[in-house]
Amino acid sequence: MITTVTGKNQVTIPADLARELNIKAGTQLAWSKDEDGALRAKPLPGRGELADRLQGLGRQWLKSGDDPVAELIEARVREDQEKGEP
Repeated sequence: MITTVTGKNQVTIPADLARELNIKAGTQLAWSKDEDGALRAKPLPGRGELADRLQGLGRQWLKSGDDPVAELIEARVREDQEKGEP
């Protein structure tokens, strides 16, 4: 596949590569140069993909029956009551 760099240093990614690598409008690419001078462009994960990767990572350290979200809510309610807020 051959592409041409425009006057604004823009390059069009071939459609089949964009589909295969899930590159869409807004996808960021990390550019680097290999020792032999070859350019490399690596698609960076978007926020949604990063959030999906992080989801549930800490579960392995929870004990059975632990509910950290409920504990956090209870703590905030107690803090609000201590401050006299409704």
